[in-house]
Amino acid sequence: MDSAATALDDRLPSDRLLRATAAQWNAALVWTSVDGAIVGANPGFARLTGLHLETLVGRSLPSLLDLGGRDWQAVWDGARGDHPPPGAGALRILRHDPVPVDLFWQHLTDGDDELLLCEMRSFDERERAEAVARLQQNVLELVATGRSLKQVLDFLCRQVEACAPDVACSVMLRDDENRMRVAAAPSLPAGYTANIDGLPIEPDVGCCGSAMSAGEAVMSVDIADDPRWAKRRDIALAHGLAACWSNPIKGRDARMLGSFALYYHHPRPVAAFHRRLVEACVHLCALAIEHDRARAEINRLAYFDTLTGLPNRQLLADRATAALALAGRTRQPVTLMFLDIDRFKTINDSLGHAVGDRLLVEVATRLKHLFIEGDTLARLGGDEFVALLPGCDAAHASLLAERVLAALAVPVTVADLTLTPTASIGIAVHPDDGMDFDTLLRQADAAMYRAKQAGRNRCHFFRRDMNEQAVRRLEMEAALREALDRQETGCPEDEAPFELYYQPQLRLKPNCLHRVEALIRWTHPRWGAVSPAEFVPLAEECGLIDRLDSWVLQTSVAQLGRWRAAGVPVPGLAVNVSAVRFARGDLPDQVRAALATNGIPANDLTLEITERLMMTEEIGVHDALDALHALGVTLSIDDFGTGYSSLSYLKRFPVGELKIDRSFVKELDIDAANRPLVRAIIQIGEALGLTVVAEGVEREAQHRMLEAEGCAIGQGYLFARPMPSAALVSWLAGEGKHWVECPADACFSI
Repeated sequence: MDSAATALDDRLPSDRLLRATAAQWNAALVWTSVDGAIVGANPGFARLTGLHLETLVGRSLPSLLDLGGRDWQAVWDGARGDHPPPGAGALRILRHDPVPVDLFWQHLTDGDDELLLCEMRSFDERERAEAVARLQQNVLELVATGRSLKQVLDFLCRQVEACAPDVACSVMLRDDENRMRVAAAPSLPAGYTANIDGLPIEPDVGCCGSAMSAGEAVMSVDIADDPRWAKRRDIALAHGLAACWSNPIKGRDARMLGSFALYYHHPRPVAAFHRRLVEACVHLCALAIEHDRARAEINRLAYFDTLTGLPNRQLLADRATAALALAGRTRQPVTLMFLDIDRFKTINDSLGHAVGDRLLVEVATRLKHLFIEGDTLARLGGDEFVALLPGCDAAHASLLAERVLAALAVPVTVADLTLTPTASIGIAVHPDDGMDFDTLLRQADAAMYRAKQAGRNRCHFFRRDMNEQAVRRLEMEAALREALDRQETGCPEDEAPFELYYQPQLRLKPNCLHRVEALIRWTHPRWGAVSPAEFVPLAEECGLIDRLDSWVLQTSVAQLGRWRAAGVPVPGLAVNVSAVRFARGDLPDQVRAALATNGIPANDLTLEITERLMMTEEIGVHDALDALHALGVTLSIDDFGTGYSSLSYLKRFPVGELKIDRSFVKELDIDAANRPLVRAIIQIGEALGLTVVAEGVEREAQHRMLEAEGCAIGQGYLFARPMPSAALVSWLAGEGKHWVECPADACFSI
C-alpha cells in the first residue's frame, strides 16, 4: 500500500500488512512525536477530521484536541508511565462545535525513536459497539431462559433492524430435504417470504441459496444485474429489495444450518458496521439453533418412544393430568383408549423382533391418522398403545374404536410375509370410571382384557351400560345405512323407512300461515319411532348426513311443488341443513336444481342452519352461504342463543332470520329470568332487520308474551303438531283454515 493511502512518514515501519491494517481500521488512528507533531494517520482519522490525509503530517495534534485541561506533556508522561492520559476529549477541526471522542493512548518505541499512538472513536462508534454487545447479551439471555427458536431469531432480526434501520433481516434454516425454510423475517414482505420458503439450496437461488451452497458469504450489490437472482429477480424487485448480503450459518461440526441475510432497498455494498453486526449474529444464530436442536433431542429421548416416535408413558401421564384437571373445571368427558395388538408375542417369537418392530411402526403410522389435534396417542411399551381423548364421550369413542379396528385390519407385508394385524381395545371414561390417570389406565386395561377374552379384535367398555350403548350405536349405524339404501332405491311408500312431517310456522300479527318446516321421521321395524335427536347426530358422525340432507331437501321441495299444483295454500318451506353438508360445496347447485325442477321461487325456501356453521373460517362455507343468498334463499339461524352466539356473524353473513331456541320459550311464562333474554333476542333481530321465529310455543301465555314483545313468527304444539303431508292438507282445510284466510300479501310477505 503506498504512502498516500496511509500518510506514514519514513520513521514508521514499512511492513505491508501493518500498513493495510492501519488503512482499513474502523477507528481513527494518529501517530505523534514527543512534541505532539503528527507523523502519521490513517483514513479513519482523516474522515473524522474532515481533512485530506496528505495534509495531516506535521500538524500539531494537541492543537486539535480539547484534553480537559491537561497539557501535552502530561499526556505524554501518562502514556509512558502509570498515570493513563484522559480517555475522553473533543476534536476541534474546522468545526463550530467540538466532536466528542473516546481516546485510547499507546506508547511506542522503535530503537531510539519514541512515538505516541492515539486511537479515537466517535461516540457513534462506541454506541454501535455497545449495541452489538447488548444484542449478544439479550439473545444469550433468551436462549438461556428457554425461549423458542422462533422467538429468539425473530428478536435477533428486530434488534439488528433497530441498530441498522436501513436493512431488513432474514434467517433461513436448512431442512432435511436440503431446502430453505424461513425461520424469521419480521420486516420482509409476506409475499416475498412465501415465495422463497421451501426453495432448494442451490448456487443460483439468490444470495441465501448461494451462500448455503458454497458455504461462504455472498453479496449482491445490485440484484437487478446479478445472475444468481435470475430465477427470483422479479419477485425481489417487485417487493422493493435491491441488494442482499447473505452469510452461511454453520454448526460446530461445520454442518450447514442456514443463513443470515441483510436486504437493502437500494443497490449498494455492505457497510462496515453491518459486517460487525452480521459477524456477531451468525455466531448467535448457530448457538441458538444448536441449543434448540439439543433441547429437542433431550426432550425426544425423555418423552418419546424411540421406535415409533410416539409420546411415551411419562408424556402421556403429564398430558392426562392436565386434561383431567381441565375436565374437572369444565365438566367435559375425557376418554382413555387402551389398545393391545392381538397375538403379538407369537409374531415376535416366530418371526423375530425385527419383524415385530416393523409391525409396531406400521401400526403406529396407521393409528396416527385417526386422531385429531388435541388427542395424544402414546406407546406404553411392547405392543401396548394408549390414546388420551379430551372432550370425547363414550358414543364418539365407540365410533373411533371401530375406525381403529378397520384401519388395522388392512393386510400389511413385512419381510415378504403378509400379516393382518388385529387389536383388542378397552375404554374407560372420566369421571364415571375414574378421577385420575392411574385409575383410568387400570380400568381401560381391565376392559381391554375382557375384549381379548370375548374373542379379540373388538372393543370393550369398562362399564356394562356403555357396552350396551356402543352395541346399539353400531346396530343403529348399520340400520341407518340400510334404510337410506332402501329409501334411495325407491321402495313402496308404505314400506319407506323415512317420512317427512310438516309443522306450520305462523305469523302472529296478522294471524296467518307463514310457511311449514320439514321434519324427518324414521320408523324402524324393531325399535319403532327413532328420535331425530338420536339418529341425526349419528348420521353426521358416520358420514351419512349428506345423503340424509339431500333426500329431505329434494323430497320436501317436490312436495311443495305438488301442493302448489293442487292449489294447497302453503306459502313457503323451511328445511334444516347440517353444518357438515356445507363442506362438500355442491349445496347451492343442488338447491338451484331442486327449485327449478319443481317450479318453486327461491324466496319461498328457507334453510335453517346452526350457529356452529357460522363460526367456521372455511372459505367454501362462506362461498356457499353467499351463493344461496344470491339465489334468493332465506338463511335462518336455528336454536339461536344456545351455542356459539356471537353478534359479529349476524353482520358478516347473509342471515335473514333468527329462531329462538325452545329452551328459552319453554319457561317463558314460568321463569321471569327468561323473558329479558327472549326480549333481547327479539330486539337484536329488529335492530338488524331480521325475522324472529319462536319455536316450542305450547301454552297460550307464552303466545301472548311473545306477541307482546313483538315476535313475528310462532311455532309449536299450541298452534299445530308436525304432521304428514296428507294430514297437513286436512288441517289447512279444517282446524287451521282461519290461519290461511288472511290477506295474500300478509301471508306471502316476509
